[in-house]
Amino acid sequence: MKKIHIIGLGLLGGSFALALKKALPDCDITGFDNRQKHLDMALEMGLIARQQEVPDRDTDVVILATPVDTLFDLLEKTLEQVGANTLVMDFGSTKEQLCRQMAAHPKRNQYLAVHPIAGTENSGPGAAVGNLFDGKVLIICEMEKTNIHLKGLAYDIFEAVNMKLRFMDPGDHDLHLAFVSHLSHVSSFVLGKTVLDKTSDEKNIFDMAGSGFASTVRLAKSSPAMWAPIFLENKKNVLAAMDSYIQHLSHFRDMIAEGDVDGLNQEMQEANKIRDILDIKE
Repeated sequence: MKKIHIIGLGLLGGSFALALKKALPDCDITGFDNRQKHLDMALEMGLIARQQEVPDRDTDVVILATPVDTLFDLLEKTLEQVGANTLVMDFGSTKEQLCRQMAAHPKRNQYLAVHPIAGTENSGPGAAVGNLFDGKVLIICEMEKTNIHLKGLAYDIFEAVNMKLRFMDPGDHDLHLAFVSHLSHVSSFVLGKTVLDKTSDEKNIFDMAGSGFASTVRLAKSSPAMWAPIFLENKKNVLAAMDSYIQHLSHFRDMIAEGDVDGLNQEMQEANKIRDILDIKE
């Protein structure tokens, strides 16, 4: 593997560049970002060797790490630019619509749909960290539709940066992510907005906010440019998750209003079971 090109040099693209530089020091890593500030910072930080809007035709792998609403057009454009031996993969958080759009593409076998379950609430190349992907899960969708030789290139990269591979149907991926990722971001954004609306004096918020509030609202610092498209691309599943959440929230409110201490205790004990699941995962 001699050439890797990354389009989108924010948190994910920048962190992957750092991981690749360490794992594959002899590989030529180029990149591009349509925000000049991000591009300049990526060059200054040494995330990429040089900026390059169009990947070379003999590039081994092109990685697309841009907002999900840009990916289909970018995928089509990139596949036209590269040669027959180049793999193109995206890091998008939604997969069903993109895989459906790509189903009949003449170069479908040069595309691999992946989603690294890694990230922070921060954004931009300045947030990039070299160990972001180390030991993290990478979901691969419709693996069987990608050329076997090109899949081999992808596996080499994922092994080099120490990722754990999981295989999922695109529809199942989007459904599950709506509940375990997208809903938590919605909740965090809404909680942050609720508190800001209620308390106009920001000093009071920070004086009284404990670690519980900080950890719950942490995701509200995430990039709106990235997350608004995710919510809309996965609208059906996100709405279903929100409906279920609102139903549970309303039930919880009713128990408080009615002074139902036994009901509250039982509800919270049920929720405590998540601790065992998360402890096993960790």
